[in-house]
Amino acid sequence: MAFVVLFDEERTRTNLLPLTFTRPVCEIRIGILTIREKWEMSLNTTVSYLTQNHLATKFPLKGTGEGLFINGRICPSKKLLEAVNALRKGQALYHDSNLIAFYGHANDAMDAGKLDKIQFSEQLSEINHLWDIFQKNGTAILSDFELITANKKTQALSDSVTVIGDKKLVFLEPGARAEACILNTTGGPIYIGKDAEIMEGSAVRGPFSLCEHSALKLNTKIYGPTTIGPHSKVGGEVSNSVIFGYSNKAHDGFLGNSVIGEWCNLGADSNNSNLKNNYGNVKLYHYGQKKQVDTGLTFCGLIMGDHSKCGINTMFNTGTVVGVGSNIYGGGFPPTHIPNFSWGGSNGFEPYQLGKLFETAERVYERRGIKFDQVEKDILEAVAKEGKLGSTFNH
Repeated sequence: MAFVVLFDEERTRTNLLPLTFTRPVCEIRIGILTIREKWEMSLNTTVSYLTQNHLATKFPLKGTGEGLFINGRICPSKKLLEAVNALRKGQALYHDSNLIAFYGHANDAMDAGKLDKIQFSEQLSEINHLWDIFQKNGTAILSDFELITANKKTQALSDSVTVIGDKKLVFLEPGARAEACILNTTGGPIYIGKDAEIMEGSAVRGPFSLCEHSALKLNTKIYGPTTIGPHSKVGGEVSNSVIFGYSNKAHDGFLGNSVIGEWCNLGADSNNSNLKNNYGNVKLYHYGQKKQVDTGLTFCGLIMGDHSKCGINTMFNTGTVVGVGSNIYGGGFPPTHIPNFSWGGSNGFEPYQLGKLFETAERVYERRGIKFDQVEKDILEAVAKEGKLGSTFNH
């Protein structure tokens, strides 16, 4: 197979800010896997990236010449895989006017109209807006569960665990542990990743994914569809939310209809509202339009970019968007849009100095056995320039 590249579409990338300030679109986790991991497993190959310049060192483009380029917001399906694999040089696959994939050069991502168009008429699984991540998470868990567990055998489930529904829909990877908890699979499967743990007293309704080296603390309540990414600790009550990974919500408090990036921490008894008192549609801040936009949803909670944290008892209003590298604390409700690198709360904010953020990040990374290196610093410094990022790609 020719080299495979997942490319960012600028419109989608903007729609998905602040999460895509620090990652390509395909590194978004939905279901059990990231979009990149889904393609790698489905195509049985390693992919690379066509993304923003400031991300290209960490997420490089590998290979030269002609290759298979796939839109990073689109998840694979059986019929889509057949269509993508059938592409030949100079051909592009479209869904109506939307580019799905093409076989060509990197520059063709900007001018795919010159390629021979092939229409794909089947339904797509795609991420266009921030709220799609939790809205479509249930379907994605089902798809990933089938992909990951095919021809694999689960580890034995402890006799102390109560399963409501089909026990075959509980899958434990090697090293996974669950004791004295209640797992309900009537709504969907429950996946427990390698060396992950569900502690005693927890109650989980699927679909649910607990990725590797993560833990549900004592007496945690989970309403699916919910995903907890790798190396995360979660407690309290969580409903229909996605935590990308390396983030903690280790104590009591409610998180609902929300998406939390990496290297975040929610303080004890922090809560978010996911429903307005008037039951009206929730609005979210849009970085491209620089204003609140109507999601069309009645339930929508908190979006938090990477490296952001909040102190104990923080209260987030319905439809709050927190940027990258912010620190929220104090009483009352903070604003529903908190810009990147902000330090403060309901009484106002001041800039969060990058040097201080880097000191904290170094300690946090070290606790996970990872080095916070110059590559990570360069990404955050680029994000701090905000308006100067432009729409340039690494070719």
